[in-house]
Amino acid sequence: MSVFDIEINALAGGAADLSGHRGHALLVVNVASQCGLTPQYAGLQKLYDAYAGRGLVVLGVPCNQFAGQEPGTADEIGEFCRISYGVTFPLTEKVEVNGPGRHPLYALLTQTADADGHTGDIRWNFEKFLVAPDGTVAARFAPTVEPDAPELHAAIQRVLPATD
Repeated sequence: MSVFDIEINALAGGAADLSGHRGHALLVVNVASQCGLTPQYAGLQKLYDAYAGRGLVVLGVPCNQFAGQEPGTADEIGEFCRISYGVTFPLTEKVEVNGPGRHPLYALLTQTADADGHTGDIRWNFEKFLVAPDGTVAARFAPTVEPDAPELHAAIQRVLPATD
């Protein structure tokens, strides 16, 4: 099973249809609106703007498991992202990323180690997973790795789909 085979709903309702992103690189990030790292939304939008034309999709996955920092409804989350950070990349429904209610997407993603060898539970908001166009998890980045970090850009460039 690949990331593209997992079902998850869109923030606005209905299926997010990850299978529609097959053939694209996907950066999956658990996000929150009231976190010290929330300004990363701006950098994630810049990444999306810079690489969308080359096949990158940023996917924000709201989660309220870290100090209750994503308490809003779907409408509140969507409005906050649009108004505060101009977010145009897709957002999913709010899910659990750790524990017995962990969403199947995160059950798969958390098997991948980051550069320090960390696997398993998500440590905080804004942990990032880079998925290759074939659906394999290519890299994992700690929450403190900023969207403009050279190592993140290099990893994205390595997995972008080939252009004609």
